[in-house]
Amino acid sequence: MDVLLGPLFWLILTVINLYIWVVIISVILSWLTAFNVINTHNRFIYLIGDFLYRATEPALRPIRSILPNLGGLDLSPLVLILGLYFLEQVVARLAFRIGI
Repeated sequence: MDVLLGPLFWLILTVINLYIWVVIISVILSWLTAFNVINTHNRFIYLIGDFLYRATEPALRPIRSILPNLGGLDLSPLVLILGLYFLEQVVARLAFRIGI
């Protein structure tokens, strides 16, 4: 059983970590776009931004609907990252409890 569960828990933890980085990169890209540091008329930048938006928006939308409106301050990525770190700890402790 350890032969299957060990790599499965590793894969789950790796996917969570990669998604955390996708959220962080999405936030940084949105800041750079908002302050006109990068130009979204560049096709490559547009494609990266579109991918990041499509990858993060399904997870951020429900959080935004719950959080109060704070004007221009969007705390939903922070809440999502904290939730992902919590999920990562739950999975890691579950793997430890199973003995992997």
